[in-house]
Amino acid sequence: MSIKMIHHICIQTENYEESLDFYTRILGFQIVNETPNFHGRAFNTWINLGEFMIELQTPKEGDKFNEWSSLNAGPVHMAFLVDNVEQEYERIKSLGYNKFKLKKGQVVYKVLGESLFKIKAPEGTEIEMRDTDIV
Repeated sequence: MSIKMIHHICIQTENYEESLDFYTRILGFQIVNETPNFHGRAFNTWINLGEFMIELQTPKEGDKFNEWSSLNAGPVHMAFLVDNVEQEYERIKSLGYNKFKLKKGQVVYKVLGESLFKIKAPEGTEIEMRDTDIV
């Protein structure tokens, strides 16, 4: 196979400042390159966490994105492996971010005996945090 690794995902947002703050301050990504006025977009920004990169971009001038829905085809969420789910939940909560997805009234819950939680980024991306590699 010629594919070496996933290079990046592109996330589009109408809430650029909120999304950039979320990925950098809350999740710990670093800004690699921030380009204002990029081909009709207010911003096109590259951020990374280790080897994983996100291309964060605003809509082209005059365009409006459709609202995100888990009923759309394609990626539904992305997941990050953390050292400890409970500690990561407390860390994010202590930073003042509280857009957690509830499942049966709980933020941290178990699936097949493994703890996880999901958080909603400002643009709507659903992000899962887990501390056990299920593969």
